[in-house]
Amino acid sequence: MTRIPPPPYVRGHGLLAGRTAVITAAAGAGIGGATARRFLEEGARVLVSDAHTRRLKETEAALAAEFGADAVASQPCDVTDEAQVQALYDTAVRLHGRLDITVNNAGLGGTAELADMTDEQWNRVLDVTLGGTFRCTRAALRHFRDAATGDGTGGATGTGGTGTGGVVVNNASVVGWRAQAGQAHYAAAKAGVMALTRCAAVEAAAYGVRVNAVSPSLAMHPHLAKVTTTELLDELTAREAFGRYAEPWEIANVIVFLAGDYSSYMTGETVSVSSQHP
Repeated sequence: MTRIPPPPYVRGHGLLAGRTAVITAAAGAGIGGATARRFLEEGARVLVSDAHTRRLKETEAALAAEFGADAVASQPCDVTDEAQVQALYDTAVRLHGRLDITVNNAGLGGTAELADMTDEQWNRVLDVTLGGTFRCTRAALRHFRDAATGDGTGGATGTGGTGTGGVVVNNASVVGWRAQAGQAHYAAAKAGVMALTRCAAVEAAAYGVRVNAVSPSLAMHPHLAKVTTTELLDELTAREAFGRYAEPWEIANVIVFLAGDYSSYMTGETVSVSSQHP
């Protein structure tokens, strides 16, 4: 198969200037970390979050050194803990007086045949990947709704490409559409994220908020290489039309699009960032 190399990195164009964003699972070299960097390059202020406190502080320090301490802050958050999720979004509003965008990137995978899968394996993947997305979406929508109705002091005010403002971008997966052995729990969770996105979008439209999702296939980063086999990565890469995996920043570029004004009439959509849509 011919491998088409990635294009040059896209420079920032101020597409998110003045916006404040919360990004979960952003401490690392994967999609969350790439999204935080792209948002900063586009002029946003970001509150990065992750359950890994040490990596999170290292990420904050590196981004602050490059983009300025006023542009980036961090707060640890386990998305399975409702109190921590609420505190995360309250902090975003406290720091910047507003919330414009939330990117729900936290997820947990694993490989287990369904016949041998334990309840603990099933519940853990569902709780982080689907439950975490639910809790973060709920927290963000409460801030957006209160801002739109005048019932709260924080929230978006006319940004994010919609009337009163506010955008949610969830990270789904092509596994939510197609079958893959050993991935029943992860596939069910990601299909749930897609359904949650559609339902949330219908409800949130009433107060001018958009909810969409990206659906990557294979975006390579060092952690992924540690938790799967070379054979599986080679097999997944062979399925891709470009003959290569995605760079995390290529997924982040689509998240920037969904978070900004160029997608102002899009809501309830799951955008495949691959050739793997069925």
